[in-house]
Amino acid sequence: MIDTDVAVIGAGAAGTSAAFHLASAGHSVTVLEAETGARIKPCGGGMASSVQNWFPFDLSPAVDDVIRRVDFSWCLEDPVVADLPGEAPFWIVRREQLDSLLLEQAMHAGADVLRPSRVTDMQRSGEGWILKEDRGETIQARAVVIADGSGSPWPQQVGIGPRSLHMASTLSVRLEGLGALTPGTARFEFGLVHHGFAWAFPMADGINVGVGTFIGRDVTDAETILSALLPDLGFAADAGLRQQASLRVWNGHSPLHSDGVVAVGDAASLCDPFLAEGLRPALMSGCEAAKHLDRWLSGEERSLQGYSREMRQRWGDSMAWGRRIAQVFYRFPGVGYQLGIKRPTAPRRIAQILSGEMGYGDIAQRVIRRLLLQRS
Repeated sequence: MIDTDVAVIGAGAAGTSAAFHLASAGHSVTVLEAETGARIKPCGGGMASSVQNWFPFDLSPAVDDVIRRVDFSWCLEDPVVADLPGEAPFWIVRREQLDSLLLEQAMHAGADVLRPSRVTDMQRSGEGWILKEDRGETIQARAVVIADGSGSPWPQQVGIGPRSLHMASTLSVRLEGLGALTPGTARFEFGLVHHGFAWAFPMADGINVGVGTFIGRDVTDAETILSALLPDLGFAADAGLRQQASLRVWNGHSPLHSDGVVAVGDAASLCDPFLAEGLRPALMSGCEAAKHLDRWLSGEERSLQGYSREMRQRWGDSMAWGRRIAQVFYRFPGVGYQLGIKRPTAPRRIAQILSGEMGYGDIAQRVIRRLLLQRS
């Protein structure tokens, strides 16, 4: 049996962030990762540069590009170009490199890693938790961090998060070469996707393209969308490595903790319901969870309620407004594009939201009122 202070289920960005900070604080940490090695993750990879403030080591080895311009379009036409003044609000990272960097730093700080190791059972035992994994190993932990993504069964089993999940459906494509996209430019396409949008983010030697829908459960006719979008980006309609996924989108204030356990990242349903930003809340939640677990393990906090409360203040309150914007915008996307994206201040506002400088609450009431008045 392995005896550890904290068992971390999942070695993605959220789990490794928590593992690094907990190990750095002197706690014994065991990371259980189901995959054998770093797998290609063709997600958007957009990450606010401000997240560097949460880590004492350099994140730049995982950064492929720095976004300085955003191009918007409606059905591949009616373009809006936004140059981002000053310091760019977000980086583009290659997810497999970021995850590997964070895991290496966690291991350097003292965390142990079991890989491949898929957790098959998780039960409360006395003042801790007993986890069993598919190779027959048993882990006894004082606390658990659930960080194994949107498909995780554990949050609902331990009473964490919303009772009913709101899922966004995505199809991501990893492409070699930049095609028609220029370095330092991100692309957002509205109009082609029913109840959603498409994006293209540049990497050092390729592009991550994604199609996502945020009302309903499936990307409607994704291949038809890609057959129009990819040639517009300078690629063959059938090009690229494709990966379908379902994301747990934020859909209401729910506890992110239970007795000695927290959920982080996608397992905690933190994905932005409007722009599908998931990386910043993943890193934020991993760091925040580690802070409160450290205090709880040290006896400074009686419960982990502070983690849920802090994530509500730092992320959830803004997402409540983001969800309302999404519900209106994606039902009336044509009106939304004209009154939202094409307004002179709108691209800058989106950049400020992605950078963390502004929350949806700062703009929501004006945006929703404008959309509903125009629709009526």
